[in-house]
Order: sequence, then C-alpha cells, then structure tokens
Amino acid sequence: MGRERLQKVLARAGLGSRRACEEIIRQGRVTVDGRVAYLGQSVDPSQEEVQVDGRPIHLPERPTYLLLHKPPGVVCTVRDTHGRPTVIDLVSVPARLYPVGRLDLESEGLLLLTDDGVLAYRLTHPRYEVEKEYHVLVKGRPSPQVLSRWQGGQVPLEERPAPARVEVLRTEGEETWLRIILREGRKRQIRRVAEALGHPVRRLIRVRLDGLHLGNLPPGKWRALRPEEVARLRRAVGLGKLASTGLRGSASNQPR
Repeated sequence: MGRERLQKVLARAGLGSRRACEEIIRQGRVTVDGRVAYLGQSVDPSQEEVQVDGRPIHLPERPTYLLLHKPPGVVCTVRDTHGRPTVIDLVSVPARLYPVGRLDLESEGLLLLTDDGVLAYRLTHPRYEVEKEYHVLVKGRPSPQVLSRWQGGQVPLEERPAPARVEVLRTEGEETWLRIILREGRKRQIRRVAEALGHPVRRLIRVRLDGLHLGNLPPGKWRALRPEEVARLRRAVGLGKLASTGLRGSASNQPR
C-alpha cells in the first residue's frame, strides 16, 4: 500500500473526517510504533502499528456506505451525552460509521453514514459544491419578492446566507411546501432564513445528496448504497472508482 498521510489513514479506519483526524493527532492521542505522532506524518499501516488512545486501528477491507432515513428526534452524532437516540443507534452493522454532514434534531430525511473518511470530507467541504435538496414546509405563502430575497441571500442575519435555489412545490391551506437546493450549507441556515423572512419552518426533509435520492425509504430505515451510487458520489468530488464497494451481510433493514 505504501506510505500515506496519517490523517488519511485514520479517516480510512473510520475515525472521522480528515479534519477531525487532524485534531485527534494534535491532541497527542495517536502513536506510531509507540511514539506520539505529529501532524503531517506519513505512515505505512502495513509496516507500522498505529494506535489511537492505546488501541490499534483497523483498516476495513472495503468501505461501508449506508443511506439512512433519519426521523425527527434523533441526533446526528455517534453518541449523545444527554442520552438521546443517535443515528448510529438505528443501524446494526459491524463497521464503525460516522454521519456525513448534519441534520438538526427536528429535521428528517436522507443521511449518508460511512467509514470512508476521505469521501465524507469532500462531500461536506464547500469547495466541492455538492448539491443538497430539501423539501420544506413553511408557515404562510411566501411572495415572489420573498423568494427572490431568499435566493439572493438578502436576509438580515449576522452572516450572509449562502445562495440557494428556492421554488414553490405546492400550498396546503395556509402553509407552503418549498424545494430548496443548496451547494453550501451553514448551521440551521434554512430554518434561520425562513424565520427571518416571516415564514417559519414547520417541517424539513432532505431528499437528495448529489445524485443520491431518499426515494420511498421509510423513516428510521436504511439500506446499503449500490456500487453505481458510490461511484457517482466519488466522481462528484474528484475521487476515482473503488475496486469493490458495498456492505457485508444484510443490505438493508427495510420492511420486506
């Protein structure tokens, strides 16, 4: 396999994104052949023993990729200090997975879980401009002028919101379903913008990540990505094709 940057090796071992792995190295939690590692170090995991917090890392034979329909009331973390259910609690696979990006507690929809740290990093980095599509139910009926302000980022927040594509899907009484497409997301951006424009969010569902669609997957259920779906995501962020992809064992927990 040869030598490669330590943070990349840790990401492949499922320790998180490369940025998160860099922080683990800075904290002095990583050793290589018994010596504390340093940021920028290169290693050959087939020849050197890499440990995190005193335990050897294990590189998967092949990465795991799961599409989960996150329901409301579940947090997008590996563990929660308040005892709330996490997205990891909803999947039953041996791999050490991490969520790619976040959906807040009240939000729902498509969430990618993987131990492929390099792909996870690129999918969430603004440089790669990966499209994310949401269907959002808001209070009231936004006018064309309001939608124009939303798309142009002309909203009174502390920082200028990222541009968005916004269009009306349908109205339901005094509420409206919108389609919102972002290439760069900021924390709770959709909810904050909607509130500032006088149309607070009633429901928020992520339905697409690049070419990966939620489809009719029920809330709380998951499935393994198909090889062609993995290949498309990797192409979208400038990565090459994997020799093999998929999930060992059961491919989903959907109702049969």
